[in-house]
Amino acid sequence: MTITLVNPAGLPEIDVYRQVSIATGSKLVFIAGQVAWDAEGVTVGEGDLAAQVERCYLNVGTALAEVGASFHDVAKLTVYVVDWAPDKMPLFLEGVARAAAKLGVTPVAPGTLLGVTALSVPEHLVEVEATAIID
Repeated sequence: MTITLVNPAGLPEIDVYRQVSIATGSKLVFIAGQVAWDAEGVTVGEGDLAAQVERCYLNVGTALAEVGASFHDVAKLTVYVVDWAPDKMPLFLEGVARAAAKLGVTPVAPGTLLGVTALSVPEHLVEVEATAIID
């Protein structure tokens, strides 16, 4: 495995991600921000944050699989959510959990969640980008 995830002593342990990832692979993989589009470019889950989060993570999984990687190889995730507020966290976590169940993984790489005013397509509520390391 090219990624080791760590929660250092002295930092809070967060349920949904680890604070640090150690990468030992030889190739960096940068996955462009994935939005809630299906393969034909149709928005999935319009107005439904959980459905869009799920689709974004599934799209990241598809991109990773294309290069022989999986969420186990992800060193860092960055998530952009339109009009973020803490009360949206349950919907966000629901979408992540549904995607993780379908992918058979627990995406716990270090992550950053950023609230943004808008994304490039008005119907999109979330965008997820990933950096992975593979041999």
